[in-house]
Amino acid sequence: MKKLVSIEEAISKIEDGMTIMIGGFLACGSPNKMIDALLQKGVKDLTIIGNDTGFIDRGIGKLVVSGQAKKVIVSHIGTNKETGRLMNEGKLEVVLVPQGTLAEQVRAGGAGLGGVLTPIGVGTPIAEGKDHLIIDGKTFLLEKALRADVALIFGSKVDEKGNVYYHESTRNFNPLMATAADFVIVEAEEVVKVGELDPHLIMTPGLFVKQIVKA
Repeated sequence: MKKLVSIEEAISKIEDGMTIMIGGFLACGSPNKMIDALLQKGVKDLTIIGNDTGFIDRGIGKLVVSGQAKKVIVSHIGTNKETGRLMNEGKLEVVLVPQGTLAEQVRAGGAGLGGVLTPIGVGTPIAEGKDHLIIDGKTFLLEKALRADVALIFGSKVDEKGNVYYHESTRNFNPLMATAADFVIVEAEEVVKVGELDPHLIMTPGLFVKQIVKA
């Protein structure tokens, strides 16, 4: 099956009300061309899972500013004042998760696990309404796994089968999210022929990737 498609075809998979994961860390390693395509499409009521909400003019932040997100699950929002404003006005649901816990929830979703046990947040408002387990005398919270309908990730070099290499810090959340969604689309900075990638550098196997778009 040919995986390299137009961005219009790829974005057609995303509909109102979906849960989507978007890779990146403060817009570094974010699939910016696909984010712009979502803005143009006008898809709305999205639940977005990402490390952060970027900036007002970069990364996930663009979708927050445009009002297309109804809920975000992120580790921080401090670099995007619009996220805080919309949250305080009751126009956007914001779920703040410690960064390590968020990464583990996504990893658990990709591994088919129900969740992860962590002591982080025990005895704080974070723990309200969550299951507690005592193991060897220590209390843990059960943080449920996270999965998405679609994951939008960014790859530095991607071959035509969808094998992905991430350059340096662009790796961040992208490999985890590639395993934790029903449909994965990678935005490739460079597309190469099969066999041109050093197998030792492949960080996401092509079996996880359904479609590729050229950045």
